[in-house]
Amino acid sequence: MEKKKRIALPLQIFIGLALGIVAGLCLMGAPEIAVDYIKPFGTIFLNLIKFIVVPIVFFSIISGVISMKDIRKVGSIGVKTVIFYLCTTAFAIVIGLVLANVFKGVFPELAVSGLEYEAKEAPSIMDTIVAIFPSNIIEPFASATMLQVIVASLFFGFGIILAGEKGEAFGKFMESASEVSMKIMSFIIALSPIGVFALITPVVAENGPMILGSLAMVLLVAYIGYILHAVLVYSSTVKLMGGLSPIKFFQGMLPAMMMAFSSSSSVGALPLNIECSEKLGAKKDIAAFTLPLGATINMDGTAIYQGVCAIFIASCFGISLTLPQQLTIILTATLASIGTAGVPGAGMVMLAMVLQSVGLPVEGIALVAGVDRIFDMGRTTVNITGDAACAIIVSKMEEKKEARRAGRTG
Repeated sequence: MEKKKRIALPLQIFIGLALGIVAGLCLMGAPEIAVDYIKPFGTIFLNLIKFIVVPIVFFSIISGVISMKDIRKVGSIGVKTVIFYLCTTAFAIVIGLVLANVFKGVFPELAVSGLEYEAKEAPSIMDTIVAIFPSNIIEPFASATMLQVIVASLFFGFGIILAGEKGEAFGKFMESASEVSMKIMSFIIALSPIGVFALITPVVAENGPMILGSLAMVLLVAYIGYILHAVLVYSSTVKLMGGLSPIKFFQGMLPAMMMAFSSSSSVGALPLNIECSEKLGAKKDIAAFTLPLGATINMDGTAIYQGVCAIFIASCFGISLTLPQQLTIILTATLASIGTAGVPGAGMVMLAMVLQSVGLPVEGIALVAGVDRIFDMGRTTVNITGDAACAIIVSKMEEKKEARRAGRTG
């Protein structure tokens, strides 16, 4: 008997997303049904993703470091990754500001009297540096503090290399644990269509009418920015630096992008992003390092959101931002993307920093806070797509470097 052909996972996820949007629209009159009875299944799915993501990051990075067999190579990949993330974030904020200035005349003029918003205090640069290094081995895993997990895994990977023969048994255990974690991840990813449906339904049910309200134009400009950045920056970089067709790149990234859109979580989309990136040609060891780092510090979508919201809030307060002020926004948002790494609600903390840097009232955040989830869905999708582009590009650069080295020694 011929086996029944299974529907491909990307199509399953798309069907889940489409059905979730339809169900959400049907439940707009009674959003409590979606929140009370459908959202919990989405929460269970996200909990499962978060449960496996820390072991995957920890064991995968250690396995990657061991396979590189050279601490200097890890440093080289790290530098390339951070430079790529900073450059694309700067491009993103420029796109956001240009679009916001073009569409400024059609932004709604909202009343700003009686606004209140208490901004979380952003950590200082030194506090951020100190917070990268864990004080014990358990805390980073318990709190899923990704930068600390990455640092811990690098230290263990370096230790295994330096221990030589005595470290081999521990290294084999780590590689085995990485493989087991990947199998668990595959099982959880198979549940993605259900998870996506359960996550998107309550968002549409609760926010459907709000999207059509006064902030529709601001949301539209932000989403135009998200699409432009993905099409212009990622298409050109993966083609020129990664040797990959942009169409093939976006087709391959579709499952991870749909997961990011429905969950609004870079960490939640990480296992699927790793799988998609590797299928597109990213090396396993490089993807294991660049993607978790990107999920924490790479915020291209968030940077676009900063630019659009800063101009919108300024126009509501009757303030016109000068060119030097807009350059300050570019610099602040780029540095803040790393400075707020791992901070809960990093998008809002970054926006508060950006507004303060140009003397805009922080309480203006209250104007966009109501639809932040809708902004967040798009910016998370852009963020994880940028992470994958980086993994593919750095893999290609390392491939060329190894080929040149082989040519010289050959």
